[in-house]
Amino acid sequence: MAVKLVCLFLLLPLLSSSQAGKQTCLKSASTCSECILSGPQCVWCTDSRSKRRCDTSRALRRAGCDVRHTFNPQGRVHVTRNESSTVLTAETVFPQPQQVTLHLRPSVSQSFPLYITMARDQPITALHMDTSPAPAGVNVTFSNIQHGNMLVEVNVEAAHCGTNDDINQNNGTGPWSVHITSRSFSQSVKLEINVECECDCKGNREENSLACNSHGALACGSCECYQPYLGQHCQMDQELSLRRDDSFCREGPNAPPCSGRGTCDEGECVCHGRANPNERYSGRFCECSNFDCPYHNNRICGGHGRCECGQCVCDNDWTDDDCSCSTDATSCMASNQQVCHGRGVCLCGSCRCKPPYAGPTCENCPTCMGPCQTHADCVDCRAFGTGPKKDTCEAECNYLILTKVASKVDIHAPCRMISRGDSCYFYFSISQSPAGTHCTVAQAKDCPQWK
Repeated sequence: MAVKLVCLFLLLPLLSSSQAGKQTCLKSASTCSECILSGPQCVWCTDSRSKRRCDTSRALRRAGCDVRHTFNPQGRVHVTRNESSTVLTAETVFPQPQQVTLHLRPSVSQSFPLYITMARDQPITALHMDTSPAPAGVNVTFSNIQHGNMLVEVNVEAAHCGTNDDINQNNGTGPWSVHITSRSFSQSVKLEINVECECDCKGNREENSLACNSHGALACGSCECYQPYLGQHCQMDQELSLRRDDSFCREGPNAPPCSGRGTCDEGECVCHGRANPNERYSGRFCECSNFDCPYHNNRICGGHGRCECGQCVCDNDWTDDDCSCSTDATSCMASNQQVCHGRGVCLCGSCRCKPPYAGPTCENCPTCMGPCQTHADCVDCRAFGTGPKKDTCEAECNYLILTKVASKVDIHAPCRMISRGDSCYFYFSISQSPAGTHCTVAQAKDCPQWK
């Protein structure tokens, strides 16, 4: 009797990505294909208006490229043949699936599980697998071999795009056929391997695009010019090449060619270099630079951002034109654990307090009345029936929860106030609780002898 493994999971291959370490994308890439081939984490921005076209996904988002306008292929696995064996002999070892098609992005691996079915009474021995010759740069490896249920993980990776001299294909991208074999297998497992060296992002192709001066189609963020036009933006008529002048290199009718920062070569600007190799001009008319940005503390963009086309693109937690303003509110936290004590806003790491509050965290109020001054007239009318609020005491001062004590010595740190009704001193303290405002008052006033 044969043992058969449940293979439903074969319809959902295990995808995995073998990402390279930190790498630098080709920021000067002019096409999508050139960009994605510069590194496994590189993403192409299809928006031709974006100041940055080729970078990591995070860097493009920070540069203003919407995620809808990015192209970032990762590869895929598709099982094309997965038959079950109904008859197994002691000599038969049956692999599933029997055929898999893989689309690989260079340097990003794809994986799938290979299940082995064998006769129940067949002894489990070491499983040795081989592959037929693979194209240069394509590597097939096996891992996670479990002899108990005979599950093998197959990993396939292409280090780079192939060449036309590689075996078994008509071009450098495949398809290539590679077979996994074993002396124990009743049949081999066929891998159809393709390497994605071109961007398949032409679904958003825009004919007669304004970005191409209406002389071409915008596809993958690049212009495909109609005849007889040519140039990065289809700005030149090849049939009029003999009459070409530098008008194609001017941002406006009266603007200098290439913004005065480059030379016009057949209708396209070639930007001048700089003595500092880290400084450069860019843009269709050399109108942008990466060094002409605001400085703070003698550092471009305050040392907290980068300069793109004359504007600072700030790092996380920094803002303002020169990236000098920190958005970290730690230094604005008051003793009540509120930003600026709830009495102001935190700007660039400092509190801007609402009047009349002041201080580093808005906890000071030089002109505010303290609790003694605030409650004195209500205490005077509630406890003694005197003072300016004696006629409105019930309406204005009913909030006080009043307790009388014999003497001021019975009050901790009492307020000493003079009544505006009889010029006598009275003593009290104020405290707060969930129940309301509590007042403890000495029952006798202290009147001067001269009164």
